[in-house]
Amino acid sequence: MSAREIREPRPGVEARFDEAHYGVFDHGAHVFAWRPPGARPVIWMSRQSLFAPGRAIRGGVPVCFPWFGGGPKGASTPPHGFARLVDWRRVGVNDEIDAQQRLTVDYALDATTAGAQPDFPHRFAAALRAVFARDHLQIDLEVKNEGATEFAFEAALHTYLAVGDARRIVIEGLDGAPFIDKAADAPARERVQQGPLALTGETDRIYESNAAVTVIDPVWERRLLVTQGGSAQTVIWNPWETRARAMADFGDEEWTGMVCVEAVNALDHAVRVAPGASHRMWQRIALA
Repeated sequence: MSAREIREPRPGVEARFDEAHYGVFDHGAHVFAWRPPGARPVIWMSRQSLFAPGRAIRGGVPVCFPWFGGGPKGASTPPHGFARLVDWRRVGVNDEIDAQQRLTVDYALDATTAGAQPDFPHRFAAALRAVFARDHLQIDLEVKNEGATEFAFEAALHTYLAVGDARRIVIEGLDGAPFIDKAADAPARERVQQGPLALTGETDRIYESNAAVTVIDPVWERRLLVTQGGSAQTVIWNPWETRARAMADFGDEEWTGMVCVEAVNALDHAVRVAPGASHRMWQRIALA
């Protein structure tokens, strides 16, 4: 059973076999499915996601580049950068499903493909590789400076993980890490994690940590191990009930089935790249 090219709801590459499901859209080089053989889905997608040209896809693994949120000054548009809103060039597909249950898809994006971007007028070349395997999903993002002057960028792999019930999961690996709390009802903006993290309300935290994180899911009786490299921060996000209801592309009750665990370089950790140099960040998700 081999991978196939798909056209709906967006063009991309997909594979289904032995109850497994791998998938990535060309729009945003956006991974939308990883379900290992014999397991529940690991990557979450909203049933209300919009698939229109120029719109972000809700769920999966959006690529935030060249800024995170509104950028260091908070005024860059569109939010989370342009990379998730444009079609990347699919430059390679290595189908090893029959032999190894493995699929690798490569994408490229540059200044010409992305079009004029007033908030990022730099010559760059970005490459994304998505590797789907029976025991892990790995996504690599590499950005090269093809201009004559240094530039800085922010980036995130904005991964949505599927869980049995977000109210019952426990996240380990962040104990002692300072974090910025961006939730509307946060008691303080700057805090330090004490012990494992349990979600009890809207969660929007930028942790100063790139340590391995384990999502313990008692409802689905599994553990997800998330590791990363080339990144300085980890974001944990869940909109909770009120904010979920305010989003048109997010089902009112879907928030219980997901949590974002993101590899990030943002704010003071924006990456500076010299002419001719490049920077690689990656994230790997595995069943622990």
